[in-house]
Amino acid sequence: MIRRAVAQDAERLTTLIRTSGAYRGKYASIVSDYRVTPDYIARHRVFLALDVAGRLLGFYALVREPPELDLAFVADEAQGEGVGRLLMEHMLEQAREVGLTHVRVVSHPPAEEFYRHLGAERVGTVAPSPPEITWERPELRFTVT
Repeated sequence: MIRRAVAQDAERLTTLIRTSGAYRGKYASIVSDYRVTPDYIARHRVFLALDVAGRLLGFYALVREPPELDLAFVADEAQGEGVGRLLMEHMLEQAREVGLTHVRVVSHPPAEEFYRHLGAERVGTVAPSPPEITWERPELRFTVT
C-alpha cells in the first residue's frame, strides 16, 4: 500500500534514512545528521510504502518547485522486491497529476543504474559539496509523459 506521509511518520522516515545500508562507509556523512521533519512532510509530496502489517518498506519525496525527487529510500530488507519500482511509478503519476513535465534526480552513485533502468536519462554530474558530500553525483531526469 502507498499512502501520503503525515507528520507522525517523520521519525520513522528519518530512521529508515539513517539505517540505510546504501549509506554506510564513505557515504555515511550525507545521512548521519539528516532528519525528516513534520514541516518537510507538510511542504512536499511525501509518500510511503507499507506492507500489510504496516511495516515501512520505503518512501519518496517529490518537490514541485523546482521539480525534483528529493528523497527515495527502500528498507534494506525490502530491496529487490519491487518496492522501489512501485514508488517511482507512483512518483511519476503524482508528477503527472500536478502538471510536471520532468523530474530531476541527483542520485546516490550506486543507485544510478536503478533510475536509468526505470527510464531516467543521465543529464550531467553534480560536483561535491564538502564536508558532507565529497564525491560527484549523477544528475538524471525523468520525462513525465
